[in-house]
Amino acid sequence: METETDTANGAWTDPDDGWPPRRTGRRLGAWCAGLLFASVSAVVGSRVADTDGVTPVPQLLAFLPWLLVPTGAGLLLTLLARWWTGAVWGVALLGLLAWFIEPYGKSGEPTGPPVAEVRVLTSNVEFGQGTDALIAAVRQEKPDLIFVQECESTCDAALRRDLAAGYPHRRAVEGDGAKGSVILSALPLKAAPAVPGTLGMPGAVADVRGHPVRLQLAHPMPPLADRVGRWREELDALRDAAATAATGDGDGGGAPVVLAGDFNASQDHAAFRRILDTGLRDAARLAGEDRTPSWPARTLPVFGVQIDHVLVSEDFAARDARFLDLAGTDHRALVVDLTLHAAEG
Repeated sequence: METETDTANGAWTDPDDGWPPRRTGRRLGAWCAGLLFASVSAVVGSRVADTDGVTPVPQLLAFLPWLLVPTGAGLLLTLLARWWTGAVWGVALLGLLAWFIEPYGKSGEPTGPPVAEVRVLTSNVEFGQGTDALIAAVRQEKPDLIFVQECESTCDAALRRDLAAGYPHRRAVEGDGAKGSVILSALPLKAAPAVPGTLGMPGAVADVRGHPVRLQLAHPMPPLADRVGRWREELDALRDAAATAATGDGDGGGAPVVLAGDFNASQDHAAFRRILDTGLRDAARLAGEDRTPSWPARTLPVFGVQIDHVLVSEDFAARDARFLDLAGTDHRALVVDLTLHAAEG
């Protein structure tokens, strides 16, 4: 290898190796890339293992598609640092992220004949602050079924006052702050068990043009650092309710199912995927709006995640799904148009 002498001190240097500051910069770039890849790997590894892990993994899993940004930055650093092992690591992470960004769960059209059309709206009104905007949206969209989360006493009173004429049927769990939730319906409702949880999750059976449909509002605890276990337990309780409805056990069992609300979870959470594994389908995905973010509304559309969902049994087709910006709340409302199909045979 050709070398040359530093005439100042007689030291030999390798021109291909660069000056010491350059070598230091490459070393630093490799270390930064390694830290980025290690952080992303912890999250992606949990996704591969089909688990939500421990804090901060559940919180970061919600934003899994956004991990493409630090992974891409790390890959660029590996190229600048000429760290080829790291480059292979980064490419592997990019491939896994691209794979997991694909929609999860079953899809497809029902096989029976259509028997009824129904429009569903779900909205988290953030401690009641988005109530007025919700009422305006209801008057504009005219849904048949409304699922409202974080509807405290003033919200509940406003809904009774302004929407009772068009939505005389209701099932609610009353409470202050984030605890209150309500299902409003233009269609007749029968009582059904609520899913127990920290926040209200009422249930009902709706008469949809002569066809019973099991309704369940979803609002598990968010995965706060000290409450990940409770978040997981409440998502599991929703999964059990969906499985019971699907197998025909209990009140309203065996009927078509609509499970809607703020799940505080995305398809990248294992606990949410287990709900889909009962056979429910995400209506937004069926309508071509998978991965459309619904929270936090204040950073959308630049940054966000879809945690507000309408899940339906295979008896339903979804024709349209729209996310609405409502003033006063950090969640977008979701409106879906569904077609109920009769079971074959």
